[in-house]
Parts: sequence; structure tokens; C-alpha cells
Amino acid sequence: MSVFAAPVFDATVVYEGQELFKGRGAAQTWAEKVAKELETEVTVEKIGTGWALKAMVDGEARTWVVFGQRLSRSETAG
Repeated sequence: MSVFAAPVFDATVVYEGQELFKGRGAAQTWAEKVAKELETEVTVEKIGTGWALKAMVDGEARTWVVFGQRLSRSETAG
């Protein structure tokens, strides 16, 4: 499920089939946007060579990665 329709337009890397943010700063910027939208704490976590967004939503751990220039929930990352 995509969270935002706004394009990410940041450098990404692919690690084990997942497209991730290349830099921590870009991931942190998007974490702040998602946190505001979902009204919950969102952190960034290094996964291999890139960065993903992490949060607890409705008592369930969630991870978001980049997919086709959109944020998308990952079922496999980290």
C-alpha cells in the first residue's frame, strides 16, 4: 500500500530486491512527513546499503521502502 502520491525524487539503492533511500537525510525527511500524516513516531533504519522507514501502526511493525518513486509498505525489508 502506498502512503504518499508525491514522488520521492531522491537517490535510491537496491538491496536484496528492495529499493531503499540512498542517504539517511532523505529518509529522515520522509520519515518526518509520514510521522505527521500518521500521527506516530517514524524512524529510519539502515538495511544493507540503504535506508528504510519504520514505525508501529495499530500495534503492528511497519516498514516502508521506495517503489516506483512512491513510498510503499514492505513485507520483506528488515
